[in-house]
Amino acid sequence: MITNKPASQALKIRQLGQQDYQSTWAAMKTFCSERGAKSIDEVWFVEHPAVFTQGISGKAEHILGSSEIPIVQTDRGGQVTYHGPGQLVMYVLFDLRRLGIGVRALVDLLENITIASLKLYGLSAVSRQDAPGVYIAEKKIASLGLRVKKGCSYHGLSVNIDMDLNPFRLINPCGYEGLEITQLAEYSVNCQPADFAAVLLQQLQNELNYAPLLLGTNSL
Repeated sequence: MITNKPASQALKIRQLGQQDYQSTWAAMKTFCSERGAKSIDEVWFVEHPAVFTQGISGKAEHILGSSEIPIVQTDRGGQVTYHGPGQLVMYVLFDLRRLGIGVRALVDLLENITIASLKLYGLSAVSRQDAPGVYIAEKKIASLGLRVKKGCSYHGLSVNIDMDLNPFRLINPCGYEGLEITQLAEYSVNCQPADFAAVLLQQLQNELNYAPLLLGTNSL
């Protein structure tokens, strides 16, 4: 929890639907390279077609089998993970210096708002100091990976809502052998990615005092 909330400032929300991973990544990098001191922070909600992404410290041995799913070497932190339809991805394009928080605080924040959101659906979830993300009964339901340049963040959080989990069997998720993956649908939760996005956004507002919320374009 952020104990000293930043002063209220605007936040732009973009509901992008399903977008190609590499195009979205390129758009995030462009946004961060072009933003200035007065640029409004943004949150992008998106789903990606099936793709494995390998973080900057990713090791090839964590990819266990071949498939038709593309593997993208990206610039976020962490190891390999999977994105696919039915998973909500929340990209956070924040000026951390202006917010007065560091990378560790942002990781804690993203974990905490996910845990609080899951609680509203009747689910008890926790974070782990040794393995970033959010877990229900030792199974991972949300993953994190961030990049910070010149005090500004991009990449973010993915939450499994109702998706095909089988591709996770082709990797050691986030570099952890035998890590089990779960999703909201396994707990009989009737929820769409857009529903969970709205709950996450409310929790984010509670923590970072964003107001007003501005609707951005729904395309890259």
